[in-house]
Amino acid sequence: MRTVGEMPVIDARRDAVRGCLLGGAVGDALGAPVEFDSLHDIRSRFGTGGVTDFAPAYGRLGAITDDTQMTLFTAEGIVRGRVRWDERGLCHLPSVVRHAYLRWLFTQDGDWSRSGDGFAHGHDEPDGWLVAQTVLHARRAPGNTCLAALRAEETASGRARNNSKGCGGVMRAAPAGAMARDRAFEVGCDVAALTHGHPSGYLPAGVLAATVAGLLDDMALEAALADARGQLVVHDGHQETLAALDAAIALGRRGLPAPADLETLGAGWVGDEALAIGVACALGAKGFDDGVLAAVNHSGDSDSTGSIAGNLLGAIHGVAAIPTRWLDALEARAIIDQVACDLHDVLAGRPPTWPSTHGWWDRYPGW
Repeated sequence: MRTVGEMPVIDARRDAVRGCLLGGAVGDALGAPVEFDSLHDIRSRFGTGGVTDFAPAYGRLGAITDDTQMTLFTAEGIVRGRVRWDERGLCHLPSVVRHAYLRWLFTQDGDWSRSGDGFAHGHDEPDGWLVAQTVLHARRAPGNTCLAALRAEETASGRARNNSKGCGGVMRAAPAGAMARDRAFEVGCDVAALTHGHPSGYLPAGVLAATVAGLLDDMALEAALADARGQLVVHDGHQETLAALDAAIALGRRGLPAPADLETLGAGWVGDEALAIGVACALGAKGFDDGVLAAVNHSGDSDSTGSIAGNLLGAIHGVAAIPTRWLDALEARAIIDQVACDLHDVLAGRPPTWPSTHGWWDRYPGW
């Protein structure tokens, strides 16, 4: 915990959690206009420097994509899990997070009856405040793997019945890093495995969550990555993720990667590659700006790699390091900030910051 003299500065951790989620959303929004573009096409549109600021996507500047939407519902699931534990004394967190993802699924297709097995508990409609935010009902190129896995009625022992290693698991896993450091890796893997059944689809999510957890505990980025790496290597099927992570660390140590160097790590469409690009850019960056811009200027899944880099750099530097012009234009900024504050506060045992008769349960009923 950060200290001033002998006094703990509790709000510094809260600021880092806010920076993590807001930074990820900014990286997502920077990458959104070029998500499916090659580097050649990016430079043709924006010049040799590529993307340097928000550009129009989905009809506006600062538009978020499914990456940020699902990150918010990951955080909501974690908050509900804690609320359920505090109120009822029992909680299977992956199931609670899956129900949060089913609420996200409802925002995408509006059909409650297609929400798998998650709402056969007497609920006629989705509950809680987050699903009621109309801005989150916009359809922003949701991943087919996530949609299909959530529409399926069952998972295999908590793992999706597919062999997908797509990046849709890792790009939403940062909120798991707000949990205790000895749980973050496991929870990151568990929530990603709900939709991505291949180890290279869910283990990168564990690495991201564990790295964020280390950063929130005041570890330097390299130390947090080393801690996450140590947790990774004990898991079956870790080889692809380990190779990608080691390559990213080696590249990031040399400074901010050029686009050609980034492309040696892949395009980011699969989990280990997206993690690697985000890590290399965060490790080689001098500040928030250059790191997230490097992470979106390549041929590949620019919004997901930008989001991962933004999560890491936001956790390191806090909200003040994110340029005001980006925060001011960011879609759903107030919602993202509120979710980040709630995530921190409920895990820290704080009371809610809004008027309430029944505490956290009013806003986050625990299921």
